Formats: sequence, structure tokens, C-alpha cells
Amino acid sequence: MDITVLQLDIAWEDKPKNSDKVKNLLSKAKITSGSICVLPEMFNSGFSMDVHAIAEHPAHSETKSFLAELARKYGIFVIGGLAELSTDGRGRNIACIFNPEGKLIGEYCKLHPFSFAGEDNYYLPGDSITTFECNDFIVCPFICYDLRFPEIFRQAVVKFSANLFIIIANWPATRREHWITLLKARAIENQAYVIGANRTGQDPNHNYAGDSMIISPKGDILANAGADETVIQATIDIKIVKNWRAKFPVLNDIRFI
Repeated sequence: MDITVLQLDIAWEDKPKNSDKVKNLLSKAKITSGSICVLPEMFNSGFSMDVHAIAEHPAHSETKSFLAELARKYGIFVIGGLAELSTDGRGRNIACIFNPEGKLIGEYCKLHPFSFAGEDNYYLPGDSITTFECNDFIVCPFICYDLRFPEIFRQAVVKFSANLFIIIANWPATRREHWITLLKARAIENQAYVIGANRTGQDPNHNYAGDSMIISPKGDILANAGADETVIQATIDIKIVKNWRAKFPVLNDIRFI
């Protein structure tokens, strides 16, 4: 299965401009039907705490409509992050999943709002793990700060047999080495493919180094976007996951105490 990751220099709180960036990048990429395309966390606005400026109503979301149209146009699965209004007036930092027919087949709400930056004051935490099936893979999306909590990845493997993790992010350059190391660790310890879709450039608060990656179940980097606004692609194979888990059956020795 082919994977495409779009690494954006997100225009601050400018949805039309970010939509144009996505369309332009995709128009230059070779996209195969049935593949997965991944966009960063809050790709249409940047990591903003101004909920009322960027969050959309669940029932009529322009960003969901945009993602659905991309999925239909290219015949692909599309995963992208956005801010959505909750019932109490705060936001939900979510990842939406659309199938090649443009149907919304899943949503994941960030389990761990980034309290260090005050995200928990503006966005509600999620309360569940989301998975979906795609071309023999069981895919599990997480968002940015979630990457620091290995227990939820392990839970996804043990409870739902996840073998492909997608982490969408606005991960700052000051902690670049953490991003790289943790992505590889999540792949190695769970013997699963890991896709990290980060932004690049800068917003009013941070600089971003990019380093969107596609990583093998052994921790090998199959593709790295570096620091540019760009597209990376790689082909992944479910047989590689199954063979590695059978040859080196670490997961059989999991113990919870």
C-alpha cells in the first residue's frame, strides 16, 4: 500500500490559503487509488488556541467537506486534523478519516491535550482510541503530544491488533530530536509501521523543523521530508509486519502488572 504525507508550512488561521497549498502539493504528486494520504494536525489553521476563530461546527464543517472531496477526487483514504466545536463551547482537536468514496469513516479526538502550552484550557480531551481497516492494515491515528504516551500505542496493539500508526502533529523544532526518537521507538516496540506527519515553517509562537517520516516495523526510516514544504511517499507491506512479528515475537511476551 502506498503512503503519501503532506508536510505544510501552515498559513496561520488562513483556511483558504492552506487548502490551496494542499491542492497544489497533491497535484504534483503521483497518487495511487486506494492509498493513504496524511495531513498534519490542524493543517488548515495551525495550532491555535483561538477556538472561536478556527473551530468548525460538526454538522457543517468546511474542512471536512474539503477532505471528503480530496478523497473522492483521488480515490484515496485521507486523514487530516482540524479543530471542531464541542457542546460546552470549547474545542476538540480531532483527526478525521475519509474513505475513497469521500465518506467519513472515523474520528479521533486527541487524548492528551498539550497542557504545557495550555491546550487543555481550550480543548477537551478525547476518551477513546480509534482504529480503521485499510488494505489489510489496522490503522490507529494519534495526535502530536500523544506520541509521548507509549501505553496508548500498546493498548491499540493488544486490544485492536493495530499494525500501522499515524501521528499528525505541530511538533516544534526545539524538541526535534524527541520527535524523531519517539517515532522510531513507537515503531520498534510495537513492531508496526509509523507515519509522522508534522508541519514546517513557523507560527506566531514556534518554529517547526518538519521531519515528517515513514518508519518501518524495525525502526528504519523509509522516507524523511526534512525541513521543506513537500510531499513524501513510500510503499508499505502488511507481510513485512506479519513476518517480523512472527520471526521476533516480542509482543507475545507482554505482561501487565
